[in-house]
Amino acid sequence: MSFRHAAKSFGAVRAVTGLDLDIRCGETVALLGRNGAGKSTAISLLLGLDEPDAGSVRLFGESPARAVRSGRVGAMLQEGRAVPRITVRELVAFVARTYPAPMPVAEALRLAGLTDCAGRRVDRLSGGQAQRVRFAVALAGNPELIVLDEPTAALDVEARRAFWESMRAYARLGNTVLFSTHYLDEADAHADRILVVDRGRIVADDTGAGLRRAAGGSLVAFDLAGRPTGGLAELPGVVAVEVRADRARLRTTDPDATVVALARLDAIRGLEVTAASLDEAFLALTGSGTPMESAR
Repeated sequence: MSFRHAAKSFGAVRAVTGLDLDIRCGETVALLGRNGAGKSTAISLLLGLDEPDAGSVRLFGESPARAVRSGRVGAMLQEGRAVPRITVRELVAFVARTYPAPMPVAEALRLAGLTDCAGRRVDRLSGGQAQRVRFAVALAGNPELIVLDEPTAALDVEARRAFWESMRAYARLGNTVLFSTHYLDEADAHADRILVVDRGRIVADDTGAGLRRAAGGSLVAFDLAGRPTGGLAELPGVVAVEVRADRARLRTTDPDATVVALARLDAIRGLEVTAASLDEAFLALTGSGTPMESAR
């Protein structure tokens, strides 16, 4: 799967700007970004729902529209309404018949965790079960790549957990997963790679741990106890400093060196060392309310 200098505008709004991206077979990749960052537009280009104004998008060496028609790509989008008076099995079977080499219906139901619900009407399911039905429909063509746009939005914690169990079962078969989400913990827990999109471009491409390191991998906090704050930004590893009341927080790429330097300054009262969160890394990368000021 590849984007090459792909761009898309809607009037004066540039939704995607020169997007370059490769995703390898078998990867599970998360798209993170603020509302309006370009995630949904990128997914629309990937699925052939929109055409790029410039550049290209290719799936398995062919156009997105052809790859989708052949069943090699499945999609689960945010929008969709329950079909009345039809059972889960009937719906999945109907969709499967539209593809040249569909997944067996029983297998799609099993992977989606719907075997026990197969005979129930789609319009009488819970929110979590309805989301699994959308997943089963996306699997109906026996795709090698599945694309999910905010797949667990509005689901409770238990429904989210069950959904990701199903998704991991699909990925373990060697398939490729691309999903967008606002839940940073989901991206961290389930993605091999995290792509951070901002203003239509990819601003970071790494693992969750890599993103945290890039944003300053740890936080060192201590009580100032009246000590002046001058020079904190120059300590080894420190990339950002925040002072609140009588307590300092240092974002650092080398917490050991930072703590040793603080000890030499006799400044380790109330010392606390924690890993930087993915939330902080995301805010730093997108500039959307960075929680600490840059030290450089």
